[in-house]
Amino acid sequence: MTATWLVLSLLGVALLAAAAAALVRRTRPAPRPSGPAGPRPRPGAGPRPQEVWWALVPFEDGPGAKDRPCLVLRVHGRTATVAKITSKHHAERPGVLPLPPGVVGDRQGRASWLETDELREVPLADFRRRAGTVDRQVWARARKVSQGG
Repeated sequence: MTATWLVLSLLGVALLAAAAAALVRRTRPAPRPSGPAGPRPRPGAGPRPQEVWWALVPFEDGPGAKDRPCLVLRVHGRTATVAKITSKHHAERPGVLPLPPGVVGDRQGRASWLETDELREVPLADFRRRAGTVDRQVWARARKVSQGG
């Protein structure tokens, strides 16, 4: 009889542990996007040309997207044409422009590069946070290079 109580006690402890683990998983917050935190844009304050935004930018070579900074080149209908911004310099790619440190609004103020050789179409609903605006000189160079000039 003692062995039966021991088995039942162990089974009860295991069930309680499993229930607690399930509750912890259920109440744990969802993972945050990789970019810096910030308030969501207010309605009507969507992206505009010359602005840097954090958005879900589609991958160039397959399905899916990544939360990353990008420069808005054009807004049309429910999408925007953007050039992605990266923290890795790819000198071998044409149309890579250096950006001033901190332009993407990250806490480290890292240097960034604008890749204008492959533009992306991003739904306006996928824009998460406005980081700022590029200056006139950067904007003029970005427009010229992205238009093949």
